[in-house]
Amino acid sequence: MIKVLVADDQALVRGSFRVLVETAPGLTAVGEASGGKEAVELAARELPDVVLMDVRMPEMDGIEATRLICGDPATSGVRVLILTTFDLDEYVYGALRAGASGFLLKDTPPSDLLGAIRVVAGGEALLAPSVTRRLIAEFTRRPEFPLGDVSLHGVTERELEVLLLIARGLSNTEIAERLNVGMATVKTHIGRLLYKLDARDRAQLVIAAYESGVVKAG
Repeated sequence: MIKVLVADDQALVRGSFRVLVETAPGLTAVGEASGGKEAVELAARELPDVVLMDVRMPEMDGIEATRLICGDPATSGVRVLILTTFDLDEYVYGALRAGASGFLLKDTPPSDLLGAIRVVAGGEALLAPSVTRRLIAEFTRRPEFPLGDVSLHGVTERELEVLLLIARGLSNTEIAERLNVGMATVKTHIGRLLYKLDARDRAQLVIAAYESGVVKAG
C-alpha cells in the first residue's frame, strides 16, 4: 500500500486529492497539511511514501518544506511530488534542487496523477520532458540561479553520454535504443551516476547535468 500525504493550503483541493487517492487501488492517504510546516511535521510522523506538495503555502512554502523533508535522514526516503498551477513556475526549479522527485500541473488528469504517484513511490523521478527541460533551461541561465559546483570526477565517457540523454528527457528505453545497449546496461549506468553524483533520482541527475555545465541552458 502506497502512503500519500497531501499538502495544499486550499481545503477543497486537499479534499479532492485525498478522495482521489483513497479510491485508487493500492493507495491510501495518511494525512492532510495546510502549510509547509505541518507537512514537515506530518511527514516525520507518518513517513508517507509520497507527499503531494503545493508550492505556495502559508507559514512555510513547499520548497522549504521539500528541502527539510528530503534533507532529514529520518525522512530521506519520502518522495516529494510538486503540484503547481503554472508550467514555468520559478519555484519549481528550486523545489527540484531541494530534492523533489518531479512535478505535475494541478490540471493533470486524475489517472495521470495516480500514475505519477506510483512512479515516484517506486523510486523513479517524474519528469514531463518538454516542460521540465524548458523550465530547467530557463532558470539555470538566469543570474539568480547560479550554476552549482557539481563535479563530474570519476564519471566515465559512456556514463556522460547517458547523463546527457537523461537531461534531454529520453526514457531508459530510448537511451538503450540510442546507444544500442540493453536495458540492464542503461540501468547500471544510471545507478552509477546516482552514486557518483550523490543524486536521489533522475530529477537530480537532470539538475546535475545543467549545473555541471555539461548541458548548456537554452
